[in-house]
Amino acid sequence: MNALKIKTCFLGKPKTERYFSMKRKLLIFALLSLPLFSVMAQEDKGITFLGSVQSDMLVPQNDSETGATKTDDFSANIYYDMQLQSKYVDAGVRVEYMEHPLPGFENDFKGTGVPNFWVKGKLGNHELTLGTFYEQFGSGFILRTYEERSLGIDNSLLGGRLQLKPVKGVIVKLLSGKQRRYWSWNKALVSGADAELSLDEWIPSLQNSGTRLMLGGSWVNRYNDSEEKVFADPTHSVNMPKFINAWDVRVNYNHGPWGVLAEYAQKTDDPSYANGFIFRKGNVAMLSTTYSNGGLSLMAQAKRSENMSFKTVNVGDKAIGVSSSINHLPAFTQDHTYALAALYPYATQMGSGEWAYQAELGYNFKRRTKLGGKYGMNVKVNYSYVRGIKSDYLDGKDHTNLMGTTVLGGTEGYRTSFFKWGDNTYYQDFNVTVSRKLSKTFKLNLMYMNQMYNKAVIEGEGGMIHSNIFIVDGMFQLSPKTKLRAELQYLATRQDKGDWACGLLELSLAPHWMFTVSDLWNCGDNDPALTEPNTHLHYYQGLVTYNTGSHRFQLGYGRTRAGYNCAGGVCRYVPATKGVTFSYNYNF
Repeated sequence: MNALKIKTCFLGKPKTERYFSMKRKLLIFALLSLPLFSVMAQEDKGITFLGSVQSDMLVPQNDSETGATKTDDFSANIYYDMQLQSKYVDAGVRVEYMEHPLPGFENDFKGTGVPNFWVKGKLGNHELTLGTFYEQFGSGFILRTYEERSLGIDNSLLGGRLQLKPVKGVIVKLLSGKQRRYWSWNKALVSGADAELSLDEWIPSLQNSGTRLMLGGSWVNRYNDSEEKVFADPTHSVNMPKFINAWDVRVNYNHGPWGVLAEYAQKTDDPSYANGFIFRKGNVAMLSTTYSNGGLSLMAQAKRSENMSFKTVNVGDKAIGVSSSINHLPAFTQDHTYALAALYPYATQMGSGEWAYQAELGYNFKRRTKLGGKYGMNVKVNYSYVRGIKSDYLDGKDHTNLMGTTVLGGTEGYRTSFFKWGDNTYYQDFNVTVSRKLSKTFKLNLMYMNQMYNKAVIEGEGGMIHSNIFIVDGMFQLSPKTKLRAELQYLATRQDKGDWACGLLELSLAPHWMFTVSDLWNCGDNDPALTEPNTHLHYYQGLVTYNTGSHRFQLGYGRTRAGYNCAGGVCRYVPATKGVTFSYNYNF
């Protein structure tokens, strides 16, 4: 994956010179407020002032081999957060400067503004928030607003949220607002309610047995009267519904080493770009179980989703991508941190639907046992599998997925059977990780991964990619304050761009310095006839990091490959880059 982590958040792109001037005044006011807020925090011990500064910068270079292009002499994403906390009132504001945004964000993120502003009143166990806010109901099946700067996601709501705790064990949330999309607000109004009841706080026998039992329910409504008719074909059009309703019910049970979460959500007819503008209900069902005791951990989960793309905009360019999404479906696949294990990440198929399964077994072998050795050993086995659902389309054609395909808009579109699989495997990942400390100064991590990645379904082009990945990760404790970590990775495949190799060295000199060098090398396929263009390239990186107090500085130089940056089943395409990078972070 790309070594450069691109981080952003947004609000209010200037559309006129007057509006732009107002935004600059707000920016200057916010920056000049720092000394005033600091004095207030010192004068009144009941007020706490918090803040952070984050800046990510790039001096780009052209690179014909990787396709990296220099669009500006200098690119930077800069964020400034301020927050005041007191007994009864909290308030916060975020300012961002992105006049020359980092690559991949030029079209949507260019500008300067105040992306986040809010005030929260607190009285006892109750809270009222006005301004921008983030919220998630349950697992996020019908509502999840959040910020993920590495993906360029900030879909907060502008409006109001009320949280009540009327009696012990009961939490009620009420909210309404308009969703942010890049530098503007979508016209649709999102309203909702959520309630959770912790029965163990009401029933003494549950408390005495160490059992926790929570029941929850949610409702979300999207109102949009601004979307025009969609012409499904030359003979008829689709009238877009103004009201879309979704509901969710869940139960969470925990007793001793066991945990069970079951959740079901449904959405009313919601014709959209994602489903070909058909009138069909969406639904998602999930069951997850966990067990942890005596060094043994188990996890098994399954999820079936169908037609659950839920957005504030369903027509036009704004309906494409995840920027206007109200909800979120977790991928049920492992989030990998190693570069080659994360080279082909999975993105949840919101429109077409899927069956997703994941299971994991972990065991800690104790120290001074035959298998654990002198220092102990941890073994983890993870398996995930995602497959399409069986669909019988009314147009009589076989569709791999619904994104970008044509079905009979204005009709039900297709029919399904709940338990039947489709013909296509979307993703499969089987991996084994072994972690063992071999001596007082050396720890070794080994990983093997077998992966199937359906590029045609996930990215809209290509075919099935089969790969085997091998990883060796060693940590050397050279002295009490000096560590050296080394990685060797290899990905073998006969598809796509062929094999990849990766090497990394990381020297840590506590508490201030860290030096990192790495190279991601596309070895290509052994058969030249199968090798695609732009293979056999090196994506090298060198980084120097310095930490002092609350300040963190990082200077680097190198290449990053074009590809998808993903988190939790949500992905964003980032172009190739080459040049000098600099980042600065400060928390106060």
